[in-house]
Amino acid sequence: MKLPDTVIRYAQETLRDLVALPSVSAERRALPETARRVKELLEELGLEAEIHPTPGAPVVYAEGGEGGPTVLFYNHYDVQPADPLELWESDPFTMTEREGHWYARGVSDDKGELTSRLAALRWLIDEHGKLPFRVKFVVEGEEEVGSPNLEAYVAQNRQRLQADAVIWEFGSVDTSGRPLVYCGLKGIVAVELRVRTAGYDLHSSLGAVVQNPIYRLAAALASLRDNDGKVLIEGFYDRVRPLSEAEAESLQTIPDESEQVAALYGVKGFLGGAEGVEFYRRLAAEPVVNVNGFHSGYGGPGSKTVLPAEAFAKLDFRLVPDQEPLEVVELLRAHLERHGFDDVEVITLEAGEHPARSDLGAPWVRQAVEALRETYGLEPVVHLSSGGSGPMYPFTHHLGAPVVSIGISYPGSRVHSPNENIRIADFERGVAAIKRALEKFAGL
Repeated sequence: MKLPDTVIRYAQETLRDLVALPSVSAERRALPETARRVKELLEELGLEAEIHPTPGAPVVYAEGGEGGPTVLFYNHYDVQPADPLELWESDPFTMTEREGHWYARGVSDDKGELTSRLAALRWLIDEHGKLPFRVKFVVEGEEEVGSPNLEAYVAQNRQRLQADAVIWEFGSVDTSGRPLVYCGLKGIVAVELRVRTAGYDLHSSLGAVVQNPIYRLAAALASLRDNDGKVLIEGFYDRVRPLSEAEAESLQTIPDESEQVAALYGVKGFLGGAEGVEFYRRLAAEPVVNVNGFHSGYGGPGSKTVLPAEAFAKLDFRLVPDQEPLEVVELLRAHLERHGFDDVEVITLEAGEHPARSDLGAPWVRQAVEALRETYGLEPVVHLSSGGSGPMYPFTHHLGAPVVSIGISYPGSRVHSPNENIRIADFERGVAAIKRALEKFAGL
C-alpha cells in the first residue's frame, strides 16, 4: 500500500515543523507554542480542537468525523532533553535526512508517531472526502515527566472522551522487521534513597570511626534484589495478577529474538539466563526494581581522601497488574526498617503510574493485527504488555476501552538518546497500517 505523494509531502513538512519546536517538558521549554501548533494541525484536518489548561502543561483535545464508531488517539507533544549535545551528528531540533533515515529529537518519540496518525487521517479524507467515523485526540505535554496531571484530566472528562477503541502513542517493528502490537504497559514509581552520616565531608582518616554513607546505601540497595533480579522486598509480589490462559499462551507465540536483542544492546546475556518465553514473560509480566543512579563523594581525576557526608540513589519500580505504586513505596520503607536501614530516607519523586493491560481477545486487537498483516506481509507479533511504562491506566480504567499500541519505530531508533531517528520506509508502512486499521475498525 503505497502512500500518495501528497500524503508523503504533508507528513514530511508536518514532522519537520513539529521537531523544530524544542518542547522539553523537563525544562518547561516551548510547551504552550507546541500545543498551539498541534491544535492548528488538528484543525487543518477539519477537527474541532481546544487547548485545555492543567496544573502543568496544557492538553490539546480534538474531535470530529461523521457517525460510526469512535477511535481515540493518545499522543504527547513533549520530548526528552537533547543532552549530551556533543554526541548528536546533526542539530537535534532540525530534521535531517541521512541514508533513508530522519534524525531529530522527537522524530520517533512522539512527534513522528503523532504525525503518522495525522497523515493516515489526511489520506482517509483525501480518499473519502471526509472521516467516515468519529475521531478524538488527547495530546498531552507531560508524558516525559510522568504525566502527573493526565489521570485527573481523563477522570474529569470521562464522558467527553468515551470511545470504542484507543490507539496508543508508540509502536515498532522487531529486529526481523515484523510489526509489533502491544496491549498494555507496566506501571512505574520512582524514589530517591538518601543516607547522611555526618554534618559535612570529613577527612578519610576518620573512616576508622565514622560510618561511610556509601557503604550504608550500597548495603541497603543490595538487600532489595538477588543476582537474578528477583525483588526481595517482603510482600512485593502479593498483588501480582496471575496471567490468564490466553495471556500465557500469547507468550508462546512470540519469536525468540533474545539473542539478537542482546547483541543490539551490547550485553553478554540476560538476568537469570532468560531467553525465549522466559525473556518475554519477564519483560511483559515481571515487576522489577532498577537503580538508575548512585551519587556520592569524589569522582574527579586522581585521588581525594575524603569521607563523604551523604550518599543518594535514584530508583524506579516497574509494576504489573494489580500492583499499587504508592503501596510499593510503603513496602520499601517497611523493608528497610525491618533490615536495620532506618537511617535510609525514602523520598517519593512522583505519584507514579498504574500498570494497564487490555483484553487480547478484543475485536480492536484483531482488527489491528489484520491490518498489520496485510500492510507488512508478515505475521504481527502480539505482546500482552510493553516492558516500558506510560499513562495507559486512565484510559483502560476510566474509559474501559481496548488499547492497541502500533507505530513507526524500529529497535535502532535511539529513543531518548542522541541521534534519535526513524527509517523513512518504516514511517510510510506505519502510516499505511494505521489507515488500514481504521478502515477495518469502521467497516470500510
